[in-house]
Amino acid sequence: MRTLIFVLGSLLASVVLFAQDAKPKLTLDEFFNSVSFSGVRMSPDGNSVVFDAEKADWDQQIFRSELWLYRISGNSGSLIQLTQSGHDSTPQWSPDGQWIAFLSERKVDGGKDAESDEKAKEVSQLYLISPNGGEAFAITTGDEEVHAFAWAPDSKAIYFSTRQPWTKDQNDAHKKDWKDVVRFRGDERGDMIFRIRLDEAMARHAALGVKETNEAEKDSGATPGALTVARTPWRAEQIVVARDGSRLAFMGTSVSERNEKVGEYEIYQVSVGGAGAGEASPAPLTHNEAVEAHLDWAADSRHLFFQTELGSAEGKYADPQPRLYWVDSTTGEVQRWFADFKGHIGRYTPMLDGSVLCSCRVGTEVQLLSQATPKAAVVKREGWPGTYEDPASAMQSQRIAFVYSATERPTEVYIAEGPDKLTQARPITSFNKLFTERDLPKAKPYRWTSDDGTQVEGMLMYPPGKFEAKGLPMFVLIHGGLQDADGNHFEADWYQWDRLAATQGWLVFEPNYRGSTGYGDKFALQIVPEIVSKPGRDILAGVDALVKEGIADADHLAIGGYSYGGYMTNWLITQTTRFKAAVTGAGAVEHIANWGNDDTGFDDVYFLGGHAWEVPDRYRSEGAIFHIDKVKTPTHIVGGSDDIRVAVLENYLLDRALHELNIPSDLLIFPGEGHGLGKNPWHGKIKVREELKWLSKYGGGGGPN
Repeated sequence: MRTLIFVLGSLLASVVLFAQDAKPKLTLDEFFNSVSFSGVRMSPDGNSVVFDAEKADWDQQIFRSELWLYRISGNSGSLIQLTQSGHDSTPQWSPDGQWIAFLSERKVDGGKDAESDEKAKEVSQLYLISPNGGEAFAITTGDEEVHAFAWAPDSKAIYFSTRQPWTKDQNDAHKKDWKDVVRFRGDERGDMIFRIRLDEAMARHAALGVKETNEAEKDSGATPGALTVARTPWRAEQIVVARDGSRLAFMGTSVSERNEKVGEYEIYQVSVGGAGAGEASPAPLTHNEAVEAHLDWAADSRHLFFQTELGSAEGKYADPQPRLYWVDSTTGEVQRWFADFKGHIGRYTPMLDGSVLCSCRVGTEVQLLSQATPKAAVVKREGWPGTYEDPASAMQSQRIAFVYSATERPTEVYIAEGPDKLTQARPITSFNKLFTERDLPKAKPYRWTSDDGTQVEGMLMYPPGKFEAKGLPMFVLIHGGLQDADGNHFEADWYQWDRLAATQGWLVFEPNYRGSTGYGDKFALQIVPEIVSKPGRDILAGVDALVKEGIADADHLAIGGYSYGGYMTNWLITQTTRFKAAVTGAGAVEHIANWGNDDTGFDDVYFLGGHAWEVPDRYRSEGAIFHIDKVKTPTHIVGGSDDIRVAVLENYLLDRALHELNIPSDLLIFPGEGHGLGKNPWHGKIKVREELKWLSKYGGGGGPN
């Protein structure tokens, strides 16, 4: 009897302890209160970190973007909020560490009446703030937004670019002639690069306070005290200044911000050295068929790092995985870094010793790798499994900062004493701590063989408490890109909502189909010219394998995706009727009108093997609209009203076709949103809320788990 009582007592105690330890499920509201990070920057001495944290402000219906500062003190430190306007981003330390410059779209109280202030356009301007505290103040003014900026190496001046400003007379004359007519190309104009001295900007701020410029300065259209450095017919998208101060480089990009001709994208350099240097003519530094990005000067002030994300720096246009190069600014010689690495070269940072540290993807992992020179061996830095992003280094220290996450470790900012100390890194934020207190889904990689024998990989995310269970209802969630992949990382937003779907009882299958990065250039380029049909066969082969293995329930399958994931969803519901529900967003159903509206048109032509008038049959065979009569799947559709990456007309076209065929559909249009749904957080939240309802209604699976 005593034994029985003891056993019963032990069982009761175990049940009580389990109940105490059990974590609650993640809710929709909690999911959308996640915080994301960008703009991580180390101070020159390595003793402080500044970064941009973004989160939803539900009352104001905006995403608040604010700067935070972490001061390192031994094995600990202090974190303070540096700005509070909700519109601040892209921080840059002055080389002497005394100031932080950043861009902000905050409204300045300039003494205007309330009505005119309410109508005032939020224009991105350049601000300064001391890391020791105090109020931020603007050092640029005017109607034109600041496109890019960079500090002079002596910290005494800042270079910045804007569209060529017009005087009041010029604006008045244009309005008189054209009224509200938009001249699609005729109204475009290039940028000017200016230099403003810090002492003059501070003196002006001290004299005027928060008041605006006087009427004469307003009429000029330019920032008072700013000296013209260069003019360009292009948009100056990024500026970097050589460490010896002799020259600056900038990315020349399309003034329309549409990728129409690859020749419009090159790197230019401008001589700025010498006392009293005046206006100079930009000289092209690259001549290639690539879209360059992420410029940074090497310590020798001679070599300039750059990445390619679209196109090729080594020959005719192609879209391999992103690569890293540097160009000799004297000879023009270009060398590739990490050339023997087979994966995706992500963001990088030059180190104190002259080496380069990059976040590099192979398969489902994104790890930190380093290379001493372009011809040296690539070294993998030992760290945790998961995803390292946005690495940042210091000019005078080996200390680094980065963003890290894994499927069960929410995204936070970390610091490490060097690239060889990653396993001892410590978080400096805990903004996403709530997720560690919830019963999160577990995930693992999954591999299968496609129809042509190619090995393909993806991720399986299981419902909480059902890791590696069998016979589960399955939701195929297809990533966008193309240059992307799903893997061992944490993300919680309107685009990546796998955790919510899994919490609702779905096994979430995230395939890294042909075209995904991290699997070599050959794998990435094998979708040419079968832009949807070949990756579509990869995905369906993965579904077949999961059903055959008994992991997925063949009678409870659903599919969805956004952007290119929307392309694939739209295509696959024309190829099979096995999916009981589909949720698609910002995905094209044809490639002709979409090419005409798309802001990345030349890669569309590349992936399809030519223009519509050159290969018309392929545009038809690879377009979902020409197969739409085969669709039986109820489909939920979303899009931003101002999207030019995938024009909203594609969403209307799909919905109209489904309505004509009497297939259940629903279309949500989000006002004012572009491709990224970055204006109003309610739009993304409503999107996912309604998509979950659609899956539950038509998918035959899921529901509260």
